[in-house]
This record gives sequence, C-alpha cells and structure tokens, in this order.
Amino acid sequence: MRVITRMNVGGPALQAVELMRGLDAGLFDQRLYTGTVESGEADYLDLRGDGVVPHRIPALGRTVRPGDDARAIAALVAEMRGYRPHIVHTHTAKAGLLGRTAAALTRVPARVHTYHGHLLHGYFSPAKTRLVVTAERTAAAMTDRLVAVGSQVRDELIAAGIGRPEQYAVVAPGTSLGPLPGRAEARRALGIPDDGPVVAYVGRLTRIKRPDRLVAVARQVRRLDPAVRFVVAGGGDATPATEAAARTFHGMFTVLGWRADVETVYAAADLVILTSDNEGMPVSLIEAGLAGLPCVATRVGSVAEVVRDGETGLLARCDSHELTRHVVRLLRDEPLRRKMGDEARAWTTARFGPRRLVSDIAGIYASLAEARDDRWSSQDDRAVR
Repeated sequence: MRVITRMNVGGPALQAVELMRGLDAGLFDQRLYTGTVESGEADYLDLRGDGVVPHRIPALGRTVRPGDDARAIAALVAEMRGYRPHIVHTHTAKAGLLGRTAAALTRVPARVHTYHGHLLHGYFSPAKTRLVVTAERTAAAMTDRLVAVGSQVRDELIAAGIGRPEQYAVVAPGTSLGPLPGRAEARRALGIPDDGPVVAYVGRLTRIKRPDRLVAVARQVRRLDPAVRFVVAGGGDATPATEAAARTFHGMFTVLGWRADVETVYAAADLVILTSDNEGMPVSLIEAGLAGLPCVATRVGSVAEVVRDGETGLLARCDSHELTRHVVRLLRDEPLRRKMGDEARAWTTARFGPRRLVSDIAGIYASLAEARDDRWSSQDDRAVR
C-alpha cells in the first residue's frame, strides 16, 4: 500500500508511478492512496501517469488541518483493515506521518518511508522546524526501513536524530525520457526563435525553489549577453510573481506552465539551471543529464550526487552572482558545454535508470518479507501487498 500526500508534478510522484508500473505484478499487489493537488498545481497522473489508477482520500492534503488529518488517518485505517497490506510504503512528509500512524494502529507487519528530501531548513521557523523534527523522530521509531534519495539527505536526517543509521537505505531516483525532438522543432513547438542560447528551468515555482533568484540570474546574464533566453516549465504559488517579472524581459523570459512534453523543453535548451535553497535529489537535473545537457545548480541536498561539479555541470553556493558566472562560462564555451553534456548523459543513464530504482525497492521489500516471514505466515498465499 503506497501512500503519498498528493501527486503534484515532482520527484515523489514520478517515483511512485515508476514503482507502480515497474514492480512485478506477480510478486507485488499494489495500491496507490493519495489526496488531490492544490490550486495552481498540475497532477502528475494527468500528465504522465497513464495506467496508474489512484485511490483518493480527499482529507489527505498538503496543509496541516487537525480535523482533516484525523479523517485521513481514519480513512487510511479503514483501507488497511480491508486491504490487509503486508507493507505500507509512505512518500512525502505528511503522508509519512499519517500513513505510518495508521499502519501502526492496524499492526501492518512492515513500514517503509522514503525521504525525497527533508524539511529541516528553508521551510519553517526554528520553532516549527523543531516540531517537525520531533514528529519525524517519533515516526522513524515505528518504521522498519527509511529510504533516502541521496547520501547527503540521509546524513542530514541522521544528524538531526531522525532514525538510526542501520534503518537507512539510499535509493536514488530512477527515470527515463522519451525521444527528444530536434532543436529547431522543439523551439518552434515552444514558440521561441531557433537562434540564440536558451537556459531552461524545469520544476515547481515555490519559495524554497527560489524563482526570485532565477530571475536575478537571468537579469545578470542578459546584461552580459542580451541574446540569452530563459524558459521556465512549471508552476506553483510563485507563478504570478514569476510571470510578472518575466514581462519585464520583453519576450526573453518565457513561463510555459506545466508541460507533459518535458523532452521538448530539454531539446530546446543549451543548459538547465536550478536555484533552490533546499532539495532532495532533483529529478529535473537527472532528466537534463539524460537529455545530454549540463546543469548549473546550487549545492544543496543531494544535488552533488547528480551533478558532478566540473564534469557534468557546475555547482554554486546559494548566490545569484556565482550562478551567473557559471551560466555565462558554459554559454561562452561550447566545447566545454558539449563535453559536460556528453558526460552527463553517460552518468545519468548508468546511475538513474528506472529499472535500477525498481530493483532496489523490490530488494528492500524482499528483505522485509524474509525478516517478517513469521508475522506473514498466517496470511493467505497472496502476492506481497
């Protein structure tokens, strides 16, 4: 039983879909439980989730509301009593807390939670962050296996006292891209000219992602090279402010909104940028690598485990000036840009494929089944649920 707060476009939703599709149906009987996306968000299931049918729990929303949260736990408990899963695997913070609470109440034999990132800094005030840490420590105590998307994410969680080192497994995201259109075709599809360099941003437009820093970088880069165009594929609560800033660029900064054909965006670009204050392991950087593009990104979370600084891209502090220098360097040095793009494609293809993700998670489930065999022996001969 897979539980995720909502299937908004991003790494957690993508990983959930890959697992729902990829795990052997003869061995694993799966169900996906989720809430609904918020206003201004796109549902990943609508864009790229063909064949994955969710079980909706309306109270399982992003915002913390005691009444809704209690109703969500009650709904999850009822579903667990009816479905009788061997494993509950939760994704994202709120679903992790509510889903594992429900699993403990119904005595589900094995509980797994994936940290696609964390909320330890950049999201809340110090007082609220301490509450989050306390809640995560409590939830970790009733979890069999904690999965982190990167080593840095794992280490930061352990340093905060969340879980024990032996509970953790590091499982990097896995994804793939469809065929890329030609550069000229892609730019025509996006309504941008075929000439001139293009810098792409793909992802949510929210405070933690720092779209304001992206705008600042775009201004600085264009002062040095007025031909550079910026393209943003994504949306979120910062979309209005980003669109307002884009209008001051007189057509050289385009906000596309959410797109199902991210391959088109990557095919049109010369490099990809990420400006976040906090990250887990960004899938957009993995996709950029699969598309043969170098990345310029802030060195946060497990970004350095995707972008190999100086080899597949360039990493910077959370500073617009340093990001600008890296962008300009790559745009002015085409041989270096192409070399890093080729290295990025080879690295991401070998390291972040969906088959590896599915195999790693299946291995975790198998180890839990072996360790908990005595608790499952009284159940019928079903596939693992």
